Amino acid sequence: MLEVSGLTVRYGPFLALDDVSIAVGRGEIVGVIGPNGAGKSSLVRVIAGLVTPESGKVLWEGADLGGMAPHRRIRIGLSLVPEGRGLFPQMSVEENLMMGGYSLPDRARMTAEIGRCYEMFPVLKERRRQLAATLSGGQQQMLAISIGLMAEPRLCILDEPSLGLAPIVIQEIGAALKKMREAGLTVLLAEQNATLTYGVADHIYVIHSGIIRFHDTPERLFEKQEVVESFLSV
Repeated sequence: MLEVSGLTVRYGPFLALDDVSIAVGRGEIVGVIGPNGAGKSSLVRVIAGLVTPESGKVLWEGADLGGMAPHRRIRIGLSLVPEGRGLFPQMSVEENLMMGGYSLPDRARMTAEIGRCYEMFPVLKERRRQLAATLSGGQQQMLAISIGLMAEPRLCILDEPSLGLAPIVIQEIGAALKKMREAGLTVLLAEQNATLTYGVADHIYVIHSGIIRFHDTPERLFEKQEVVESFLSV
């Protein structure tokens, strides 16, 4: 479904990505893990159309997305839930969801998608009239994921969804990811938390200093002592 080939990204003299290639198949959850500053956010921002690479391609079902604006990528089925959540803090939970569904064609579809988000995260339904700024960190992350789902994406990209969350909330995020897979969604998960990624991913890429160091199934990666000691200790 998604193929990233030979991406190189620079910010001035700083090399953020060095010839990075990954692939995401339909219906898969694919993890990209690595420490802070490894290049994960640069990778997902290129895929979303927010950063222009120095070289390389992003292919969506075989078509090159080079030069396509971010809003057009949303319309073809790519959705990014950014690090930092990107909520509208002085709007209610339900108003935030409606903003996420701005591209839907009619009110009936909007209502249906909001209902699906409430099924995935029942606490959001309980707090649907509450301002986003007053939610807990975990509830805000649930809302951010739900906003990403409102556009009816075929591929949902999550950038550091567990960042700053308590372990019990991270478990809830993991459960939501599994529900997304059951619903037929494809997910690209960029994470520092190796344990969360191990529990949900079909394949994992390990990135460090802008380079893909390893790629395998979670089980095989965790069998490699070098990988565990150097990259999977989170």
